[in-house]
Amino acid sequence: MSSINNKQPLTKFKVFSFQGVQMRTFHITWLTFFVCFFGWFGLAPLMPSIRADLGLTKPQVGNTIIAAVSATIFARLIIGKLCDHWGPRKTYTALLLIGAFPVMLVGLAHTYTTFLLFRLAIGVIGASFVVTQFHTSVMFGPKIKGTVNAVAGGWGNLGGGVTNMVMPIIFATIVGFGYTKAEAWRYAMVIPGLMLLVMAFLYYKFTKDTPAGNYDEINHTKKDEPKTDWSILSDWRIWALALAYGVCFGMEITFDGVAALHFTDTFKLNQASAGFWAGIFGFMNIFARALGGVFSDKIGHKYGLTGKGYFLAAMLLLEGVGIILFAKAGSLEMAIVSMLSFALFLKMANGATYGITPFVNEKNVGMVSGIVGAGGNVGGMLFGFLFKSATISYVQAFEYIGYAVIAVGLIITVTKFTVAPKVATSSPEWKEEVAMA
Repeated sequence: MSSINNKQPLTKFKVFSFQGVQMRTFHITWLTFFVCFFGWFGLAPLMPSIRADLGLTKPQVGNTIIAAVSATIFARLIIGKLCDHWGPRKTYTALLLIGAFPVMLVGLAHTYTTFLLFRLAIGVIGASFVVTQFHTSVMFGPKIKGTVNAVAGGWGNLGGGVTNMVMPIIFATIVGFGYTKAEAWRYAMVIPGLMLLVMAFLYYKFTKDTPAGNYDEINHTKKDEPKTDWSILSDWRIWALALAYGVCFGMEITFDGVAALHFTDTFKLNQASAGFWAGIFGFMNIFARALGGVFSDKIGHKYGLTGKGYFLAAMLLLEGVGIILFAKAGSLEMAIVSMLSFALFLKMANGATYGITPFVNEKNVGMVSGIVGAGGNVGGMLFGFLFKSATISYVQAFEYIGYAVIAVGLIITVTKFTVAPKVATSSPEWKEEVAMA
């Protein structure tokens, strides 16, 4: 690759390559998002022990789940503009430095109120997703942008699964050294906090804002920043995508937060076993979200954004059916099979959503990505209210969510993302749109 091309977005995605600033940034940004999940959801698989230590009630546990995702809503709404202004490199570094401290210090919480406040502060780390998607969107060309975004997001989301598996092991190791369970969960959280600090250093040292260099190096000024066109708020397609992300990614982070407790309470598993099966759900991100992005790009090449929209709708409908089957599973075996089924479609829906998002308004990618990303956390927050209810069981909550996902899938089905291919195939504008999609 020539030095000139090295300063342009890549048009070919060699996933295992580390050559060039684009691929180096790709690998660092997904790994950073992966580590962020350790901080963001490191407490989730330890909740059976935390619940016993702090004497939390079901509604209080539900409030902590809501807190974990609600702060992220506001953070995601502003993080895209910070990327435009500071550049993704400085924005991510600052986010990691700020987020590391409540993660390391959450062990100081000894009451429900202080634990809730720490959980709220930790939730800001969830805005890391927007920086990752912004950065990969800058580094790669339009034809592969959906695929790259999906792989980066999926491998980052994989952290949610690995966290559920690894944190109980860290917890058990600390207990093995003679500490009590009440002490062990507190010390365990120091580790993800230190990991966040390490990634802050690596991100600042080894990434660039753009293929051409950092904003400082290319004399990026406020004149270069895309001006936010607030008329985008009247574009229904953006809100439809926010709804879609609310019921796919929103369900993902909800499940990351409650899965261990569900397997513990419903199927009487111990904390380590419950964490393992909850981790399997997240582990599917190693391929499933990327698969959604790949299919979205391939369909987009042939049918444009309309085809991408129908594909997203199909994934949501199948996700909803799978969640209902999970809710009605009468045995651990059936629960696992149905969980794997809905997990596949959910994560493919995640990838398909961001296979469309960068193309809705290319002059305001940061803002649109922030709105859609925040939609995911709004969904997680609203689902959290179901799990905090003293009158609704976890099983019932999953069933209600399944119906909600199907409803949103139907909304996406009738959302017109672009003109139909048969109407515009002879149009030069259509050919350009298909090439970009």
